[in-house]
Amino acid sequence: MDKPTSSRSDLPTHGAAVLPSVTIDSYNIEIRDDDGFIGDKASKGAFWDIVEKWRRPLRKNGEDPFGSKSTEKLKKDELFEELQDGDPEGAGLVQSAVEEFSQQFAKVIQRFLQAKEWRDTEAIVVGGGFRGSRIGELVVGRTGLLLKAAKVNVDLELIQNDPDEAGLIGAAHLLPAWMLKGHDTMLAVDIGGTNIRVGTVALNLKKSPDLKKSKVISSEIWCHADAETNRTEAVAHVVKMLEGQIRWNEKEKYALAPLIGIGCPGIIREDGSIDRGGQNLPGNWESSSFHLPGAIKAGIPEIGGSETMIVMHNDAVVQGLSELPRMQDREHWAVLTIGTGLGNARFTNRDVKKGA
Repeated sequence: MDKPTSSRSDLPTHGAAVLPSVTIDSYNIEIRDDDGFIGDKASKGAFWDIVEKWRRPLRKNGEDPFGSKSTEKLKKDELFEELQDGDPEGAGLVQSAVEEFSQQFAKVIQRFLQAKEWRDTEAIVVGGGFRGSRIGELVVGRTGLLLKAAKVNVDLELIQNDPDEAGLIGAAHLLPAWMLKGHDTMLAVDIGGTNIRVGTVALNLKKSPDLKKSKVISSEIWCHADAETNRTEAVAHVVKMLEGQIRWNEKEKYALAPLIGIGCPGIIREDGSIDRGGQNLPGNWESSSFHLPGAIKAGIPEIGGSETMIVMHNDAVVQGLSELPRMQDREHWAVLTIGTGLGNARFTNRDVKKGA
C-alpha cells in the first residue's frame, strides 16, 4: 500500500492519511525479494524457525538444553534464562539465534529504508509482542549496532509503553483534541492475529494535553486463536468485553468519552472495511460487506447517553502513535511491530518541535 485511504483531518475517518498530529506516509507496505515478502524474515515465526535450526545439531547428540520440548512450545523467557544461566553450549544456541535474527532484521530495515515512502526516516520504534521480552530487546539492541556499523543513519529504538498497552494508548491519537476534552477516559481495542485486547485509556489531559501521560488503567485480553471461533462470535465477544469496560468506568465514576478507537491488521478502507491483510483473523474479515466499526456500533449504539463514535486504523499505525509525544523533535519516523507478521508504518509530524 502506498497511501492510506483518506486525507481528511477535520473529523475522524477510518484509515485516514492525515491525523491531528501526523501525516501517515504509508502503512502495511509489502516489499518482496526473491524469497517472497521480506517482512516474513523478521516475524515472530521467523525467529522461532532460527531457534529450531540451532537446536537440531544439539538434539542429535542428546545435548539440547530444552530437552524434548518442541520449539513451538518454548517461551522467550526460557531462552533468556538459558542465555543467562545455561551452560556455554546452550547459551551459545540462544546467542546464535539472536545474532542470526538480528542480521535478518537489519537487512529488512535497510530494504524498507530504500522504499520511496520511507526516505529520510530519522527514527524507527520497534514494538509488537516480540519486543515485550528481554530476548526481543537484545535483538533490537544488536540490530541497532549492525545498522550503525553499516553506516545506516537511523535511530532504532524500543517502543516505550508495554506493547500490549501501546496498541490501546495510540488510539487516542486518532482523534482531535476537542473530542477528548472534558473526558477522563476512552475505550480502545487492539486486534491481533492471536489475541484481542480491550481496555480503558486514562487520558490525563490536565497533566499532559499531548497525551504523554495517558495510560491503560483497565484491560482484558482474549486469545481468539485458541478459541476456534468465527467472525460473528468474535465480534460478539469484543462487544461483551467493551460492555464490561463501560460498566467498570461507571463503577469507578470516570467521565468516559463516547468514543472507541480500534487498531486492526490490514489495509483499512474509509468505510471501515478491510481491503486485505486480515487473513489471520477468525473468519472472512476482508469481505466488502463486513464493517467491524459498524458491527460494534450496532452492539454499543450509545455510551453515557451519547451516540457512540468509532474510528479504526491499522494496528501498527495505532501502536506507533503511542510514541508520538516522544517523537516531537523528528520530522519523519516509523514503527515496525514484530508479531505474527511484521507490521509497518511511516509518519511525518505536522508540527516538528526541534529540541523537544
